[in-house]
Amino acid sequence: MAKETIIVSHWSTMIQGLQVSPQEFFNAIEDAIKEKELPNAKHSRIDWKEGGIMSAKREYLRIRRADHAFDICGAPFGNGFFVSWWLGQVPAAWLAFLMRIPVIGILAERFFKPQTYYRIDTRLMFQSLVHGAVMQVIDEMTKAKGLRALGDVERKPEMRDFFAT
Repeated sequence: MAKETIIVSHWSTMIQGLQVSPQEFFNAIEDAIKEKELPNAKHSRIDWKEGGIMSAKREYLRIRRADHAFDICGAPFGNGFFVSWWLGQVPAAWLAFLMRIPVIGILAERFFKPQTYYRIDTRLMFQSLVHGAVMQVIDEMTKAKGLRALGDVERKPEMRDFFAT
C-alpha cells in the first residue's frame, strides 16, 4: 500500500495442499463479495513490487470502499497456497499532503477525519464482510479438495490499536 496508507488490520495463512491459481481465487472472492451486496465498493487488480525498483511485481485484488482498502494476496507457495490481506485507511490526497507537515498534520487529521465510533464501526463492518468472503472461498476450496478446514485461531485477523496517534 502507498506510504500514506495506515494499516489497521492484517491476516494471513498458508493452506498446505491447496493448488489453485491466483486468478481463480480472486474471481471467487469477487463473486462472494458480490453475493454479500457490499455497498459502494469497487474492486480492481493492482501490482505491488516484491522489493526495490527492479524487483518483480505481485498481483493483488483490491477491494476499496470510501477511505479504506483491502489488498488481498493469493499465491502458490511450495506445495500449498498462501493467502493474506491488508486493510488500510487511505486518506484523500489533500489530507495525506497535510498529514506530512509537522504539527499541522496531526491537527488536520483530528479536525477533518477524527476517529469516531461510527468510523470504527464502519471499518469493522467492511473488514467483517470482506474477511467473511475470504473465509467462505477458502472453506469452499478446501472442502472441494478434501483438505483440512482452518481452525478458529487461523481465522482471526490481527488488529491495530484504533486510538493510537
